[in-house]
Amino acid sequence: MTQQHTPIPSTGTDPASAPAPAASATPTAGEHPEALPVIDLSLADGSPEDRLRLHDELRTAATGVGFFQLVGHGVTPAETAALTGAMRAFFDLPEAERLSVSNLNSPHYRGYTRTGDERTGGSQDWRDQLDIGAELPAHVPGDGEPPYWWLEGPNQWPSTLPELRTAALGWIDRLGEVAGRLLHELLASIGARPDFYDAAFAGHPHLRLKLVRYPGTAPDGAGQGVGAHKDYGFITLLLQDTVGGLQVERPDGSFLEVPPMEGAFVVNLGELLEVATDGYLKATSHRVVSPPGARERFSVPFFYNPRLDAHIEPLDFPLAHHAPGATADPENPLFADFGLNEWKGYTRAHPEVTRRHHADLIGPAAR
Repeated sequence: MTQQHTPIPSTGTDPASAPAPAASATPTAGEHPEALPVIDLSLADGSPEDRLRLHDELRTAATGVGFFQLVGHGVTPAETAALTGAMRAFFDLPEAERLSVSNLNSPHYRGYTRTGDERTGGSQDWRDQLDIGAELPAHVPGDGEPPYWWLEGPNQWPSTLPELRTAALGWIDRLGEVAGRLLHELLASIGARPDFYDAAFAGHPHLRLKLVRYPGTAPDGAGQGVGAHKDYGFITLLLQDTVGGLQVERPDGSFLEVPPMEGAFVVNLGELLEVATDGYLKATSHRVVSPPGARERFSVPFFYNPRLDAHIEPLDFPLAHHAPGATADPENPLFADFGLNEWKGYTRAHPEVTRRHHADLIGPAAR
């Protein structure tokens, strides 16, 4: 299926009408960070000085490395333990039980992906995972509707682990609250209306998470747990275990190790925010290196994204004249309609699911 779509246009902000920026307003992409900044979201509830400090720190991180560690988010250790306990119980199930909820069964790309069946940049990722989203009825696209509506539908759950459904859906709701609050503070930090994108998230935002296990080094010795990539949505909140392996690309092309930090989420911004701000906010390439030997690593990325049919407008903010321009990849264009990006991402990452359920919607070369 070939469709013509318009990429997100520039903001069109008039530089002459913008106030003079603070000293830290200019993006700092040239820095060579040795550690991610740590940002305390609870400062939003403090004094005006506390909130100003929060906004300064958010702006510096979001225009520089594009990643930070988030604390003060309010998610309790008990909530985290409920999810991680259910996750480990799932991966402890016999393979036959995990395969009973294989994503090959789902036209919505929900369910279990065996090790090596997902691809990033065309290369095999050495991890297995369970894809989960908001629990909604299937939306089979009608005549004239875009194919991305296939991404809305029910999850698959193992019948022997009812606690997994409770914990995972609770995590989606809880982190949706945290990410929504964070987005408001981030927009405020660059002088934009905090609620500028509220309409795009109204109704049924496309919130998803992955329960991921990296089972150690691949038999061929390859170290790609997941290949270098940028997230293409709005905000990702990652829960790591204690093993590590996440690496963030620096401006000079080297990679920065991100050690796990107890009680913190690793936050990164997606490409839609970079494009909507003409590069003022930064989406950064990152990867996961497989743990050595047979050592396992577990992580839970949560993706905070708008409705599939949301049209992402350029952000109106007073610092737009400092924007350096968004990076562009001709092989992977971004569209203003979020669902088109999500559909492109899933059809490429899970080619077997795509061939099984959506062969009529892809080109012959991909079948």
